[in-house]
Amino acid sequence: MSENWTELKIQVPASQGELAGDIANMVVPYGIYMEDYSHLEEEAMEIAHIDLIDEELLQKDREHAVIHVYISPEENPAEAVSYLEERYNALGIQHTITLDSCVKEDWINNWKKYFHPIPVGEKLLIRPLWEEQCDPQGRIVLDLEPGLAFGTGTHETTRLCLELLEKYLTPGCDFLDMGCGSGILSVAALLLGAKSAVGVDIDPLAVKTAVENANTNGVGEKFTGICGNLAEKVTGKFQVVAANIVADIVILLSKDAPRFLEKDSVYLISGIIDTREQDVLDAIGDTFQVLERREEKGWIAMALKLK
Repeated sequence: MSENWTELKIQVPASQGELAGDIANMVVPYGIYMEDYSHLEEEAMEIAHIDLIDEELLQKDREHAVIHVYISPEENPAEAVSYLEERYNALGIQHTITLDSCVKEDWINNWKKYFHPIPVGEKLLIRPLWEEQCDPQGRIVLDLEPGLAFGTGTHETTRLCLELLEKYLTPGCDFLDMGCGSGILSVAALLLGAKSAVGVDIDPLAVKTAVENANTNGVGEKFTGICGNLAEKVTGKFQVVAANIVADIVILLSKDAPRFLEKDSVYLISGIIDTREQDVLDAIGDTFQVLERREEKGWIAMALKLK
């Protein structure tokens, strides 16, 4: 196996190993393998017809299964981990995910070789900074250095949100990004004609990355990056507000969102897996109505407005 590949080791209770393995298999199309010794004696007798088992095998953990997933160089492991954690949390599967430390430094840089310009929607082209040559073919180019912050445009959650942003944003509006990550939504909003954009995130690295991406795209003077709690740090009203995170955080942020919305403002939410869609709708149903719903590979994004 090439050293550029990344191994994820996912430890789950043995009783949930099969379900967790099915979910892990959604991340990669080329297979996984699982260590599960919870039925070692029975399987040894049934398959091999022996009752004498190697001592090393007998010392294996019987309470947990370990799923091994291999991420190819053209994929970003951070986004695979985000997907898995959201799925497992939604289903109540206890888990720990570790990356093979011997390649961690490699994948931070090596996956970039396979992140090429990506057309999104009808107007945008996401261009990683290390791709010097690209033909935009009339699209608006968004130059991106995601670093380790979530949001490259390759993941369904971000792409769906960008498509909705392109549709519902009107030139001259003010935009708020709740959980800005790499700043991709804020920069896109400004390139599409927003008058201003505010990006808020609890991760200082994400805010730093977002500010740098805004400056790189020549819209830094219109972007404000804020590190901290949304409710404590942000004031004012916005015509478009976005939350592209995970279902539980979308539900939490949606309690504060009306404070920042005008009557006709549009609220974009994404990062919602299909198994949590109803939970989100139940939580926001008294406050918001759905203008549009989009789905791709089990991920949901919606455009909402106040009732």
